[in-house]
Amino acid sequence: MRSTVGNVGSNSARPQSGFRRRIGIGAFVSAAIIAASAQTALAGAEFKLSDDATLNLGLGLRTSFTSLEKGAANGSSTSNDFSAESTRVYMSGAFGSYIKATMNFDRQGGASATATTQMIDGIAQFEVSEGFNVWMGRMLPPSDRANLYGPYYTSAWAYPGIASNGPSVAAGRDDGGMIWGSLMDSKLAYSVGLFNGHNRGTTNSNNSNKLMTAARLQYSFWDAEKGYYRNATYLGGKDVLSIGGSIQQQANGTGTAASPGELKISNVDFLLEKKLSSGMVPTLEGGYYVYSLEKLDAGVGTNAGGLDAGKSKLVTAAVLFPQKVGWGQFQPFVRYQKFDRTAMSASPNTSNTGTDYGVNYIIKGFNAKVSAVYTQLEDTSRPAASQKRDQFVLGVQLQY
Repeated sequence: MRSTVGNVGSNSARPQSGFRRRIGIGAFVSAAIIAASAQTALAGAEFKLSDDATLNLGLGLRTSFTSLEKGAANGSSTSNDFSAESTRVYMSGAFGSYIKATMNFDRQGGASATATTQMIDGIAQFEVSEGFNVWMGRMLPPSDRANLYGPYYTSAWAYPGIASNGPSVAAGRDDGGMIWGSLMDSKLAYSVGLFNGHNRGTTNSNNSNKLMTAARLQYSFWDAEKGYYRNATYLGGKDVLSIGGSIQQQANGTGTAASPGELKISNVDFLLEKKLSSGMVPTLEGGYYVYSLEKLDAGVGTNAGGLDAGKSKLVTAAVLFPQKVGWGQFQPFVRYQKFDRTAMSASPNTSNTGTDYGVNYIIKGFNAKVSAVYTQLEDTSRPAASQKRDQFVLGVQLQY
């Protein structure tokens, strides 16, 4: 299970190009050498390798200071931690308009002993038309809106990992294949695929290698949300009223090798955002989730174990003010999320709740923003003395 405090969680890795360049292969090699020696950021650049081949490079960074009540190692003191939460390298290439590839790497945890660097996306993409595309590799499977926007494109700071917490091999991803597209003037978006899924392993419930089926359907009543990925806010760039839903189902996805059970996760979500005549941009997002586990999740290893049965909800409200103050604009937000766990043993039911009160300072969209967030946390599965905790986060996000 992904951590619900201070974790970037799952996310959609989309290189945000600050500028474009087209150069020959010789210049590309020279530019790479210069970048390595002079520390010049070439991320966000597009290199022309041949008449029909291009390569794109990008960088992403989320760094923060977090103060968490009763979060220190002694269990009673307030923790105070600076962290490079996520550092990313984005890469994508294309042969013409139809054959593409994406490979993205992420390091979480900064310099800590538990820090990990891993490939989060490795996708072979055959994009035939707007209505029909085929992807294979490691990717975000069809799932809820939150998993399709991740921490880099949320209207809050952290990923909403209390409410949105499905199986994952790496940052919300899984290995598999899918088809997706947009129909009816891009208003109706669909995606469906097969993935390796949860609890694979000799001693786990899915030692028979059953695949997970995943599907999502969404309709946009106002402006279309083109492409596969989603946002929690478009910062006034679109008027959006979209409703979607997803389902993930896998036989033998829970339990043990001796007693396997089915896993099914379903959700509905919506996004409402409209730029008013005053220039203000109010945003309202919501989601409801059902986690159905036939057996207690007892798997061990990568993408194994840690899932809880229950129901969760997510509500976020934000407003972007039109006035520019200094470099950017202010966007205050409030977010509420709650997971009501259903006990699958003699233990009582428990709940996990998080309420965020924050403000973003939007300098250059999702490519440069600063966030300050106060969060009230309550998890009744924790010891009584530490069930309620307060947290403060100051975060900076940059993408090139």
